[in-house]
Amino acid sequence: MIRDITIEEALRLPDVLLVDVRSEGEYQEATIPGAVNIPLLDNVERALVGTVYRHRGPAEARKLGLELVSPRLSHWIGAFAERAGGRPVVLFCWRGGLRSQFTASILDVMGFNVYRILGGYKAYRRFVNRYLGVERLPLKAVVIHGLTGVGKTRLLAALAGRGFPVLDLEGLARHRGSVYGKIGLPPSPGQKMFEGLIVQALMAAEGKGIFLVECESRRLGRLLVPPVVLKAMEEGYRVLAYDSLENRVRRIREDYTRAPNGNIPALQQATASLQKYLGTKRVSALNEMLARGEFEQVFAYLLVKYYDPLYKYPDGPSPEYALCVSTADLPKAADRIGDWITSLPEWQNR
Repeated sequence: MIRDITIEEALRLPDVLLVDVRSEGEYQEATIPGAVNIPLLDNVERALVGTVYRHRGPAEARKLGLELVSPRLSHWIGAFAERAGGRPVVLFCWRGGLRSQFTASILDVMGFNVYRILGGYKAYRRFVNRYLGVERLPLKAVVIHGLTGVGKTRLLAALAGRGFPVLDLEGLARHRGSVYGKIGLPPSPGQKMFEGLIVQALMAAEGKGIFLVECESRRLGRLLVPPVVLKAMEEGYRVLAYDSLENRVRRIREDYTRAPNGNIPALQQATASLQKYLGTKRVSALNEMLARGEFEQVFAYLLVKYYDPLYKYPDGPSPEYALCVSTADLPKAADRIGDWITSLPEWQNR
């Protein structure tokens, strides 16, 4: 049996296999978070069918599509069986058209429990735009502030491990938000995928009443944080994390020099982009130090002379924040923040 459902219904179905049957190129550009790709037509086949559709009409395009799919039909169905493991399958294509209809029909004949998303990926994009287009999120933000290297991202990870809802913008963007932000990280998603991942995280937080997030600027590399998220951050509870310079430098070295070559070329390139702020001679000296592996000295200089004056956060407790925690003992800091969150009036929608 095939059941057509809305995107809202699809996103709340438990224990299903969400399948994007569009081409691998469409999938790589953006998809519904959590979806796997089992394309009906690959990139080349889709282009061929599209050309026939434009020049010879839909009937000829469908005929060609069937000819292309038929030789591999058994293997294609096997991919669904392997991925689903007996779970219901939720299908979507670009706009809920022929690709998902054909796939649903075949899987139904083969005994799968099949759902099909009305409107396809386009319906999902409309959902994301509505979700992020509201004046105010139905959640209170708890925003972690602090100087570079105090461990804000690690703190969020520790709190997520304790069951608190976290919106890790840097993790979703695969960018740390500075000129050094891409070092050692995989390619960033596109803007549409980034927005989808944000909505997924916020929806997961809805039952809790709050979400934790690190203070960020509007831009993470080429990606833009949606205005409604920035507004929630501006209006949220402010938590200050602080630590010693020595610990901050240690964390930065751990995060940025993990590659076999210590990421030295990438670090030097990023440092060179600070020339107009630090001066040509200073950048040259820093890059020479990086070449010699003198990471601690370089990172300490950049913190004290550039990043700390740029961000202007206190390096110790301050009455300007709702809570101040030392991250010298990060598990203890996470426990303290967690205990404080459970006392908030918004926690679990009291």
